[in-house]
Amino acid sequence: MLKEIFGEGNEELIKIALTHPSYTKDNNLPDTDNYERLEFFGDSVLKLFTSKILYETYPKSPEGELSKIRSILVSDAILAKVAVKIGLDKLIILSRAEEKQGGRKRESNIACSLEAILGAYYFSGKHEEIEKFIKNYIIIYAEDIDKHFEKYNAKDILQQYTQGKNKTRPEYIIAGITGPAHKPVFEVEVVWEGEVLASAKGTSKKEAEQNGALEACKKLGII
Repeated sequence: MLKEIFGEGNEELIKIALTHPSYTKDNNLPDTDNYERLEFFGDSVLKLFTSKILYETYPKSPEGELSKIRSILVSDAILAKVAVKIGLDKLIILSRAEEKQGGRKRESNIACSLEAILGAYYFSGKHEEIEKFIKNYIIIYAEDIDKHFEKYNAKDILQQYTQGKNKTRPEYIIAGITGPAHKPVFEVEVVWEGEVLASAKGTSKKEAEQNGALEACKKLGII
């Protein structure tokens, strides 16, 4: 699907963009043969094009609003969703240990690889294709984020509240994991000052935490 979206690119760079650090470490390969350098560059590519599109799409929105929306758009949660949608998670090259530990489903791994892919295609001269991809697959979340920012930022909102009260942070404790190994469902309890404020489920630990934080914020009357 990558070729359908971006066209032909530098195959060597694309392979590197798909290679997890665990694989190069296990196979005694140079660190430059995994996605970390391209991810470093691709992160800037993503933010540049996302900023450009938001600037053009919301001409009357102040910088602060655009920054808040962008921070969610470029988060691991959104990038991982997009990466799975285009099948990128199936292409990542992992070590056996990382594979067994569920690395193919880990949001951070998938998100980093997507950023690295953007870096690889940027160096391949696919600037227009990258902008189109971001418009079609990432910016589509912007309107919902703008309308329901609390839903996407509940963890930060809850933490600001608890730290303002007594300088402590809420804890997120995994209460259970159900479902098949390839499609687990996480249940998380949100605990603060020894009290379970809320519990929630999600298809990833981060999603369950975000859902739990939202419920806790509602219970505390913050949202």
